[in-house]
Amino acid sequence: MTIEATLHRAHGALTTLSNGRHAWLADVNKTLGSGDQAPDPHDLLDSALAACTALTLELYIRRRQLPVTDLKVRVEHTESRGEDGRVHYQLERTVGIEGDIGDADRAKLLEIANKCPIHRILEGNIEVRTALAEPGVSA
Repeated sequence: MTIEATLHRAHGALTTLSNGRHAWLADVNKTLGSGDQAPDPHDLLDSALAACTALTLELYIRRRQLPVTDLKVRVEHTESRGEDGRVHYQLERTVGIEGDIGDADRAKLLEIANKCPIHRILEGNIEVRTALAEPGVSA
């Protein structure tokens, strides 16, 4: 899948993101010279984990027909820089489950949460390669 980002410089740093089927926005806050009109990239990264966790759990809950009445996932992050200059980005995820389910089902749901695809990607080995497009050629 390809994600394309288009910067709208007339609106600060407001950026439209698209995967060809859906479009959403990203921005930076006012202190960085934009209008804070959409989530910043950190929020988007954190929300990918929250959404994937909730959706993965919902699919499991449906398949097992568990009597869950409410499900919420909260993700917070802290960021620091080590002496070597590398960023340490720590995600704290809390899963709230309401319903008449026992401890064994709750434990299994936590196990399933840790198997969501975004969780696995974030804990894996991520490599980013970057290239410049030729002038006049769309990225």
